[in-house]
Amino acid sequence: MDTAVEQATRPFIEVTEIWRPEGDTLVQAGGNYGGLDAFEAISGHTSFKKGEGLPGKAWAEGRPVVLKAFDGSYFKRTEAAKEAGLTAAVAIPVFAGEELKAVLVVLCSDDDIRTGAIELWSEKDGYLMLDDGYYGAAKHFEWVSQHTHFPKGQGLPGGVWASQTPILMRDLGSGYRFIRSESAGKAGLTTGLGLPIARPDGENSVLTLLSARGTPIAHRFEIWDARAAKVGSANSAVMIDGICDREGPLWSEDNPRRISAWQGPIGQVLGSGLPVAQKSAPGLPAGYSDVVGLPIYRGSAIAHIVAWYS
Repeated sequence: MDTAVEQATRPFIEVTEIWRPEGDTLVQAGGNYGGLDAFEAISGHTSFKKGEGLPGKAWAEGRPVVLKAFDGSYFKRTEAAKEAGLTAAVAIPVFAGEELKAVLVVLCSDDDIRTGAIELWSEKDGYLMLDDGYYGAAKHFEWVSQHTHFPKGQGLPGGVWASQTPILMRDLGSGYRFIRSESAGKAGLTTGLGLPIARPDGENSVLTLLSARGTPIAHRFEIWDARAAKVGSANSAVMIDGICDREGPLWSEDNPRRISAWQGPIGQVLGSGLPVAQKSAPGLPAGYSDVVGLPIYRGSAIAHIVAWYS
């Protein structure tokens, strides 16, 4: 394969891992490390106390944490990450009320090609302001984002804030609903997924994942509604939105729109209450091998599940 083509099709996110509390310590509870076997092995022998390392810091602060450089930071696996070509990471804690269920960590590699965005927006003075974000090569879009704020209901972050539900937004470069459409179009960003972040301090935060066509975060996104009042059962979920860059319906007889607890990866999230990150997972839609599933809590119950596939 031509090197330029190979680089252009590498994913924006290289590694996704799950850290689960056991007592006062976070231990590895699965993940997708691609072909980075040495980094996976070291991670499997690593643990974090509250406040320690990136996962521990997200636990202690009760909100997502963005780390754009490892050298000289609190990141514990700096040498192993450097050998693997990893340069930045985002930790997303999953809280059910005040109880930490897990921390989802995504790790990225920085170069002149890979473009995308993982952003954390928090409420300040009645607006959502950018707390921090990782953008890869999309430097101008990063600058625009740093100088943008959202009232409730406006744009992708403001829409999530108003509805307190996940939202998928398409055609970012041309859609009038996406406030930063001009700079998104120049950066090649096409798809946005916004997530309400449950924080134990009750403050409002929104996480946005913005995917570019050339170096996508994923090739398929889904939102599942798990609210019993909406789907008629506490042990099932219904897909309410999705987008993929391949032809074919999002659901069919082979890929049902409704799932039950423990049925496939989405059902595993529903049944366990924990995120999943699986490589070569069975039971996925045709043409996909990897999946990340993330529960979105309201109080102590799962309200939604978001998933992305490659």
